Amino acid sequence: MKIVILGGGQVGGTLAENLVGEDNDITVVDTSKARLEALSELHDIRTIEGVASHPRVLRQAGCEDADMLIAVTPSDETNMLACQIAYTLYRTPKRIARIRSQEYSDYKEKLFHKDDIPVDHLISPEQQVTQYIKRLVDYPGALQVMEFAGGRASLVAVRAYYGGKLVGHAISTLKSHMPNVETRVAAIFRQGQAIKPMGTTIIEAGDEIFFIADTRYVRIVMEEMQKLENQYRRIMIAGGGNIGAGLAALLEENHRVKLIERDRDRAEMLNEQLQNTTILQGDASDERLLTEEHIEDMDVFIAVTNDDEANIMSSMLAKRLGAKKTMVLIQRQAYVDLVQDNVIDIAVSPQRATVSALLSLIRKGDIVNAYSLRKGAAEAIEAIAHGDEKTSKVIGKTIDEIKLPPGTTIGAIVRGNEVLIAHDDTVLQADDHVILFLVDKKYIREVERLFQPSALFF
Repeated sequence: MKIVILGGGQVGGTLAENLVGEDNDITVVDTSKARLEALSELHDIRTIEGVASHPRVLRQAGCEDADMLIAVTPSDETNMLACQIAYTLYRTPKRIARIRSQEYSDYKEKLFHKDDIPVDHLISPEQQVTQYIKRLVDYPGALQVMEFAGGRASLVAVRAYYGGKLVGHAISTLKSHMPNVETRVAAIFRQGQAIKPMGTTIIEAGDEIFFIADTRYVRIVMEEMQKLENQYRRIMIAGGGNIGAGLAALLEENHRVKLIERDRDRAEMLNEQLQNTTILQGDASDERLLTEEHIEDMDVFIAVTNDDEANIMSSMLAKRLGAKKTMVLIQRQAYVDLVQDNVIDIAVSPQRATVSALLSLIRKGDIVNAYSLRKGAAEAIEAIAHGDEKTSKVIGKTIDEIKLPPGTTIGAIVRGNEVLIAHDDTVLQADDHVILFLVDKKYIREVERLFQPSALFF
């Protein structure tokens, strides 16, 4: 696939890194020569220096015969204009734009059409990150929560700790522990290395485990891996930007939320917008403020300002003063590796959340959902089985008969409203939503081809 990416920053660069090893022809456009040189040194991609919305630059980047344009520059206006020009002048067939301003996304149904602003899909990083953090709040102790088939099934990453019922035991004992709940261990990472999960595999403390289950039973399965944490009730958020405000709006109905915002005018505006959130104007790194607001009573402290260092420092202080858990928004991947599981409980990468949303739009073969995992090395996808036994490579076959690429696991099938945990003798049917885990995403093209019906399918 020929893909033009406008913007070589955190999101554009991470996206290029995810796609470059999959037989894609990638071109990245950016105004920064240094940024482009750094990308081209690391990856086999073309780079074009120039303004992303200029017709000459888009032609030079290959929009005339590109399959897809992905506009993720820091400017909403540049992204929209680039999509308009790519469609008007070069008829680029698929156009995706990152739109951060709520002012535009509020009117997306009226604005974004081929006759108006020809953007096929809008990506909002703030909304993606807000939903990502919300799922972590809903499942205390989870490292990552991915929803499939409209939320009916979930793939959850957890760290195994002593106190979990399965720790020290074989995976096969899950059935005796939970006779009425089915789950599937999709992958295990031990000291950074992937281990193929088998019935005889012993779960060890420290293992990072990905399991899939009916969403209703996620917390029951989590208790097998670690001592189950109580639901979070008291939450403090540092940062009243789009993410902080959006998160408070999602949480305030069922949680006691306090939000710290440095800017006085912004704090006053949030005080009017949020009905059940206590707004505090001040510095989240102010020890006196945290102490006065009883940080020791907080179940979780969530730092989501646009400053990595401020987020890390305020979270370290909150943890020292007694906050039970900390979550931190961090842009720089090097910082994530430095603080995760050390001084910070969970580091949230906005690039990863955004890239996962973009991958869902890029994948072929009726893949409707995709999540980038483990710094882009692994991937979880949801594919729909279309066709019939004559036109499909998977319909009518048992899972044992399907030739899956190495390291690929089918974890569950969602059939209507029913979540079926995959077994070797499970037979796939038309319109099944199939949830797969790829330890090595270099095999994604093979999975896509599996779920592409033949030309006989109409």
